[in-house]
Amino acid sequence: MAFKHGITLIEIADGPRTLTAVSTAIIGLVAIAADADATVFPLDRPALITNVEAAIGLAGTDGTLATSLRAIADHARPIIVVVRVAEGDDAAETASNVIGTSDVNGLKTGMQALLAAQAQLGVKPKILGTPGLETQAVTTALGVVAQKLRGFAYARAIGETVGAAIAYRALFSARELMLLMPDFVAWDTASDANVTSYAAARAMGLRALIDTQTGPHKTLSNVPVEGVVGLTKDIYWDIEDQASDAGLLNAKEVTALIRTDSGFRFWGNRTTAAPDSQFVFESTVRVAQLIADTIVNGMMWAIDKPLTPALAKDIIETINGFFRQLKGAGVILGANAWFDEAANSIANLKAGKLRIDYDYTVPPPLEDLGFNQRITDSYFADFAKQLVEVV
Repeated sequence: MAFKHGITLIEIADGPRTLTAVSTAIIGLVAIAADADATVFPLDRPALITNVEAAIGLAGTDGTLATSLRAIADHARPIIVVVRVAEGDDAAETASNVIGTSDVNGLKTGMQALLAAQAQLGVKPKILGTPGLETQAVTTALGVVAQKLRGFAYARAIGETVGAAIAYRALFSARELMLLMPDFVAWDTASDANVTSYAAARAMGLRALIDTQTGPHKTLSNVPVEGVVGLTKDIYWDIEDQASDAGLLNAKEVTALIRTDSGFRFWGNRTTAAPDSQFVFESTVRVAQLIADTIVNGMMWAIDKPLTPALAKDIIETINGFFRQLKGAGVILGANAWFDEAANSIANLKAGKLRIDYDYTVPPPLEDLGFNQRITDSYFADFAKQLVEVV
């Protein structure tokens, strides 16, 4: 080694990293609006909205765009990715436009354009909906897009009666989807009248608010809904009566819209996943998505580095550090990452393949609270003593 009289500084960049949780409060909205500003809301292209109030003024008055943005703005000021589609000559053509495809130039249209938002705008929508445009085909396709984005979709359960809505729910099995019944009613300043306010749009805005204030581990249920004056259908609800309209809907995984003594609320925690799934609760799905996205996106630094025990240890410590953050925030009850020797053979390690296991537990919503009320005469035992004390 050459002679040196002084100080040598070597910067070490190894060691565990800090994972930053991905944003779960970015909305992806598909809407129609023939009179919207085409510069701000181009057809079939994702448009980034960071000022929802300003966007409402440019959304026109036709279609579903302005009313959906107002419903969102009544609850939060989130980042919104809007895809405006053309209204068709009939319902079938409109549904096709909403669902979208890839055109001859490879550009995605309709709700498929939400998949291009990250590449085009640098954000990934996580709260998805097509308020007021729901059909069975549209909602089915939305569930597929939600799965690809690791997002969550809200849609109206189509049906004029509770029974019809329950039958409609049986058509779906996506864990990334929550069905809602009925819609809200809100005052519309453009028409100077009460109009239908889409439940899905209200759910999207409220979901963004809950994510920001509390986190994805709190479900949509039993949180006040702002800006509404009524429901489009009479939904009977009683917190003790499971035979009520709301109780029947909840039993079949449909979230009901209810009115309580303290205003309007969504009532229900369930997704359309199969009843035996691990992902029946909205909160479980969304926390699972948060964990998966954060770990995957936060590990770019490790790819293509020399596969050594030190690197594997850094990866594990990075993930467990993130889990400690989530546990401290109450998002999970616990979690742990580890190296399983049985899952990492010499051949796989030699081929540059590393597998890290982890598990986690999400707190479920308190869905069923019971009390045992008893009447007793035991408190008469010291009646005389109490009488003396009173005197």
